[in-house]
Amino acid sequence: MNFEELNLSAPILKALSRCGHHKPTPIQAEAIPKALAGHDLIASAQTGTGKTAAFVLPALERLCAERPDRKPGLRVLVLTPTRELAGQIAQATRAYSRYLKVHSVAIYGGMPFGDQIRALAQKPEMVIATPGRLIDHIWRGRIDLSQMEMFVLDEADRMLDMGFIDDVEFVCEAVPEDCQKLLFAATMGADTARLAGKLMKNPQRVEISPGQMTHESIEQRLHLADSLQHKNRMLRSLCRDEGMTRAIIFSATKRDADSLARELTAEGYSAAALHGDMTQSARNRTVMNLRQGRIRLLVATDVAARGLDITGISHVINFDLPRSAEDYVNRIGRTGRAGKSGVAISFASRADLAYLDVIESYLGQNLAVQVIPGLEPKTPISGGNGARRKISAAPNRGGRGRRVYSEGRPARRPAGDGGKAPEGSRFRAKESGTRKADNGAAKPATRLARRPSRPKNVSA
Repeated sequence: MNFEELNLSAPILKALSRCGHHKPTPIQAEAIPKALAGHDLIASAQTGTGKTAAFVLPALERLCAERPDRKPGLRVLVLTPTRELAGQIAQATRAYSRYLKVHSVAIYGGMPFGDQIRALAQKPEMVIATPGRLIDHIWRGRIDLSQMEMFVLDEADRMLDMGFIDDVEFVCEAVPEDCQKLLFAATMGADTARLAGKLMKNPQRVEISPGQMTHESIEQRLHLADSLQHKNRMLRSLCRDEGMTRAIIFSATKRDADSLARELTAEGYSAAALHGDMTQSARNRTVMNLRQGRIRLLVATDVAARGLDITGISHVINFDLPRSAEDYVNRIGRTGRAGKSGVAISFASRADLAYLDVIESYLGQNLAVQVIPGLEPKTPISGGNGARRKISAAPNRGGRGRRVYSEGRPARRPAGDGGKAPEGSRFRAKESGTRKADNGAAKPATRLARRPSRPKNVSA
């Protein structure tokens, strides 16, 4: 199948050809016809499958259709959890609408209000937004949802995981009932299914299962670690490999991302950190440096797992194993993109083996255990889940260890930025009644506590 068979208009086909896109991915081939037919849609597929084009192309088709009774203003709203994703969707929209007269803007935290106010004053037809900043503009009367024709919830599962449930429900209730609604997610958990049930009536379903999206272009490896110091030594050995042209190293916490990036930089590597506590300008600058090759090693938290779309990432290293299988798949999907191959390497200590079993069960395969000569784990292993569970029963002499800064102080390892500490861990975060906004600032656990009751429609 090619894009011509999807009944897309000539200007969009021309833009797709210019971008080098000729054949739709499975999620695009199934979702685009249903969306063009006007159906509400629930679509689930892993990262890297082309979900962005699956909703941007139908949105552009709707925007370029002629309607004499149409008034200037917002007609398509895309809600997405992170600034990086908002920027990525805006970039894709500009590329695919190159030969159309479509005005789109992205609004998210961390950017000046003035620029966004001026952009919204021009009555864009399409807005890509993060929840917090969108609601700020709605309540100040700068965004009118009354003429909306399409509402897209992108990465809905991630949005709920990040604590945006109140914000998402507020926006969903403000959207006109006759508006077409599209929900895209990597996984369809119970919370996401409940949200879809409240938002939609008789939606069409599209699901690209993990079995259909196997990351065949990604070689997945596993290294067992005795301690944190052992992981550090293995990472240094891997970084000396000239075949690692550009890599993303995933850390569980913001503090560790900064610390590890500093240590790698001190050893002569071009490295930088990326996490939610950085200003938007600093994050943009870091991502641009990675794209342009000025940074070889990016140490990131999961804030980058679903919003960083950069070709040429040769390796992904899970320095800290993720706590869910979905996050694992999202992370390794940063490599092996655009038809290229990639390598995903995961470190796992004894404390991680339960999470490792969950990941392998989700994938339907065991990760290949490899060792680095001279850095073998102290406890012999022979591969396979059974062998690893046997190690798990051994005395935990090494444990996770403690990262030591150059001045000799032990680092604290709080859980944060999506990294969940194991049950009973002394690093588990306490309930504080606050959460991080999309601009990185603390705000009340529910945004609606300081708002009047939610209206069905909010207009300027």
